[in-house]
Amino acid sequence: MGNNRDVLEAYADACALVKETEEDIRKLRKREPVLDRVKGSNPDFPYQPRSFTVSGAAETVMGRGAEPEREMGLLRQRRENAERVRVKAEKVMAGASVRIQRIIRYKVFEGMTWEEVAVKMGGRATAESVRKEYQRFMQREK
Repeated sequence: MGNNRDVLEAYADACALVKETEEDIRKLRKREPVLDRVKGSNPDFPYQPRSFTVSGAAETVMGRGAEPEREMGLLRQRRENAERVRVKAEKVMAGASVRIQRIIRYKVFEGMTWEEVAVKMGGRATAESVRKEYQRFMQREK
């Protein structure tokens, strides 16, 4: 990721990719109930043999290819890369004023037009004024 504008514009995609990747990871994991019987005895005298049922869940990785563990590793790597972009964008946002954060949220994350952003900002904001504020912030952040 080059400049902060690229990072901010990639934020929404990074968040979506994290969610999608987590869903892919859940699909690869398969939990199956496991039931087994073990033998033991009463803890007190008279010691009599007994049978106990033990249950739980076994998690296995069910990949689409021949190497499910490798596929799981690639998914984890993809999620980590998307997380890095998300965190970087949040750091850029944290350094901005609240007003600029709102402008970025409306324009970049929600994809509004400058006119719609101006209406959301309220007051005397115009499409041109919020666009210029955004551009000035991005120039400072390079």
